[in-house]
Amino acid sequence: MRRAALVFSAAFCLFAACHGAAPVPPIGGAAPVGSLERLDPAFDALVPPGATIDVLAEGFDWSEGPVWRKSGGYLLFSDIPKNTINKWRQGSGISVFLRPAGYAGSTPFGRELGSNGLTFDASDRLVMADHGNRQIARVDEARATKTTLADRYEGKRLNSPNDLVYHSSGDLYFTDPPYGLDGINESKHKELPFNGVFRLTPRGELTLLASDITFPNGIAISPDGRTLYIGTSDDRTPYLFAYDIRSDGTIARKRILFDASPLIRAGRPGGLDGMKVDRNGVIFTTGPGGVLVITPEGKHLGSILTGDRTANVAFGDDGATLYMTANHRLLRIRTATRGLGF
Repeated sequence: MRRAALVFSAAFCLFAACHGAAPVPPIGGAAPVGSLERLDPAFDALVPPGATIDVLAEGFDWSEGPVWRKSGGYLLFSDIPKNTINKWRQGSGISVFLRPAGYAGSTPFGRELGSNGLTFDASDRLVMADHGNRQIARVDEARATKTTLADRYEGKRLNSPNDLVYHSSGDLYFTDPPYGLDGINESKHKELPFNGVFRLTPRGELTLLASDITFPNGIAISPDGRTLYIGTSDDRTPYLFAYDIRSDGTIARKRILFDASPLIRAGRPGGLDGMKVDRNGVIFTTGPGGVLVITPEGKHLGSILTGDRTANVAFGDDGATLYMTANHRLLRIRTATRGLGF
């Protein structure tokens, strides 16, 4: 696997030192938005009936990929069209963390130039689905460099990596739909004849796990490391899939865990996208209407209705806060459960 350390261009901005860009304060006194939809009494043990959806910031083009950094006590998230990773901290609000977050050249492959899904590796290094550069990349914040971890499969460029998650083994699982390419599946820049789900080992070995999902998007792993979840952002087949993870890291026994078709037919905005699991394995996945709360057995317990297309989620703070990137807004809600890893 090719690995390359790339020094960021002079236009690169890190840690809010972006040519004097000032932090944007949080929205003060903004009224809560949305509502809660309880479909099963078990929902109350996960999202309290009195919980409110608070607006933390707005004005983004398309917010995505939130991740909480425990060591710093702040949230990072992508604004893909603006090619920016933003930082949010309680009391300080929004500041620029990284710009450009993705593509920095003069001949882009599409309009979505920035980063998408974000995560941290076991050494607390930021790893991104580098949407604009069609790669998985790791950021060395101290040296202001970016290392390519994967950008080709069997010599062909990846489409535009979308979301990613680490397994306890150190393997990185990620999805690769074509949303970053002009023309999507019909793009002249598309080199792979499929939209894949991949596994990247710590040694840099890239394995194709699945190529039969139309638009693989959000991805998560169960707390015991035995189940892989993939969300499909396709209105014709809006499925949350589950797979067994074998001992060698490959996957088997694909099944539909949840079908969001009825919610789409009801006219709810958005589709299946990013997701996280709590410490007990309950899935919090974005979907039509906001965030759907689904058991490992596939039962829909209820929804956090944001009223807008919602891209992704992340648990943060003490693990009992769910941050949500919803179109042009950053939202949060307190939960009665804690996210995996807290």
